[in-house]
Amino acid sequence: MKAVVVYESLWGNTARIAGAIAEGIGPEAQVLSTAAATAAAIAHADLIVAGAPVLGFKLPTEKMRESIRANPGKAPAPPDLSHPAMRTWLDALPAGQGAAAAFDTQVRGPFGSAAPAIAEALEKAGYTAVAKPAGFIVAGKFGPLRDGEIERARAWGAELAQALA
Repeated sequence: MKAVVVYESLWGNTARIAGAIAEGIGPEAQVLSTAAATAAAIAHADLIVAGAPVLGFKLPTEKMRESIRANPGKAPAPPDLSHPAMRTWLDALPAGQGAAAAFDTQVRGPFGSAAPAIAEALEKAGYTAVAKPAGFIVAGKFGPLRDGEIERARAWGAELAQALA
């Protein structure tokens, strides 16, 4: 099974969750940023899992990312803006087929979600959801991840692999 976990990550939390999901899927799963997840890299994927952080209660836009670049606030480190926003990647996603799943990293509470929008865009591109969108919790705006979230992501990845078995 060719599985690809694609992520947008600003402070590393979403990248860590993506890595844990891939571990759960199995050793053949690739973890790629939106910059590395080219059409060739994801071609013939049996499973695409895509995730991003929640910003401004939703899936980040390039405008939001530019705002963060201009005013990073009290972040402990500069944001990683070296790869495109998930929204931009999804807009350029070629039509395909196969299975898909979506996730996000979010602060617990009524602060929105990005995963449903990711799942909808994957479905629009021809991919079939094999799981409900998942949210993984960060302890604060910049992280760190809440205790147990890496393990939960790994378990979710194993569930995705099992769904395709």
